[in-house]
Amino acid sequence: MNRQRLVLLIVAAAVLALAGWWAMPRLLAAMPGRVRQYVPEAVLAELTTPLPAALPAPTGPTPAALATALAAPIATLAMPTLTPPPPTATRPADQSLSTTATPAPITTPSPIPTQPPPYARVGELPIIPQKFNNCGPTNLTIVLNHYGVDVDQFDVAGVVRPNYEDRNVSPGELVAYVNDHTPLRAAAYAGGDLDLLRRLLRAGLPVIIEKGLEPDAATGWMGHYLTVYGYDDITSHFLVRDTFLGPWRGDGLARYADTEHYWAQFNNTFIVVYPAERAADVAATLGPTFADPATMWAAAAERARAAARLTPDDAFAWFNLGTSLTELAALNGDNALFGTATAAYDQARLLGLPPRMVWYQFGMYAAYLAAGRAADVLALTEATLENQGGRNVEETYYYRGLALAAAGDEAGAQAALARAAELNPAVGH
Repeated sequence: MNRQRLVLLIVAAAVLALAGWWAMPRLLAAMPGRVRQYVPEAVLAELTTPLPAALPAPTGPTPAALATALAAPIATLAMPTLTPPPPTATRPADQSLSTTATPAPITTPSPIPTQPPPYARVGELPIIPQKFNNCGPTNLTIVLNHYGVDVDQFDVAGVVRPNYEDRNVSPGELVAYVNDHTPLRAAAYAGGDLDLLRRLLRAGLPVIIEKGLEPDAATGWMGHYLTVYGYDDITSHFLVRDTFLGPWRGDGLARYADTEHYWAQFNNTFIVVYPAERAADVAATLGPTFADPATMWAAAAERARAAARLTPDDAFAWFNLGTSLTELAALNGDNALFGTATAAYDQARLLGLPPRMVWYQFGMYAAYLAAGRAADVLALTEATLENQGGRNVEETYYYRGLALAAAGDEAGAQAALARAAELNPAVGH
């Protein structure tokens, strides 16, 4: 009898173990990301479907992306040219006017160019470790606290990221929070460079940049925000507040070369937050390239085009070109330019884009839809929805809904758009 009981117990344990092993992938898939992050990597690797190596390649025949995207002219909207007033000549107060002799002409010596200081720092910024996938709200909190705005990362996240599992907060959402919920002003830009970062820092303005991050091979590539608050030309480092790696896992420094490399993966996007009374100062520091959207996106497109010519195997350069052309096409109402943008995006996909790319940047969806290529949007969103992270990006459902509507599937479109609104009611606005 005891032997029979033992056999039954062994069989029952084996059945339970097999059932648990069968059910585990489903349990892990249903587990919230903020909990799942504590599951050992070895277990996740065995029981879950890993992210693909890259986004799916384009469907159907691809145009000659290299020739099309590199040759098409980049036009901006017709904007008035802003010419600064000429300097006002003044004579010394102690020089009198003579009526009997022609005075010698007054010459103003040319100013001697001054070398910018090799070091600058914007005071002390608080150190705030981010909670799960909360780098955008946390970096914004750091800057808002610097200016005396008393908020924490959950205050910001509650507005810009109502779904706690959301994998992305876009720069525009962070900017809207500042402009709508604080006395400060903010704006987001694309196409920055290291010199501009240093100029803003010398002006006493901390800068939030959006960049790529590869913490380790198992995690893979992801998007990240980083607050830059100082620089040192002697050591070629920026002073940064990294809410993910942080000074507790480093020295709070980012090499110029690393910053340039990873920042370019997000089209050199940056956010400037400033007191309203400093608006003119910020505009002067930014310069004419950032005075209006059309000029900025045209410059960003030329920058990306130059990078694609220099390193034609750089998928991010092609993606940045596609994004910049898409923004210009939308501003100009130029449908032909959307086709050029899709050529650049096609080349980026052929070279291989990280699967998380469309968790953060959505211009590719907009360009394909405008060019009548809804099938590409459906293929990309379908691949993105195969993993838990992609299922928590409302834009995935939003653009899938638009693509399904373009393909004639009204019921599917309504379901996708409803899911997008459920994740974030502000999506599409």
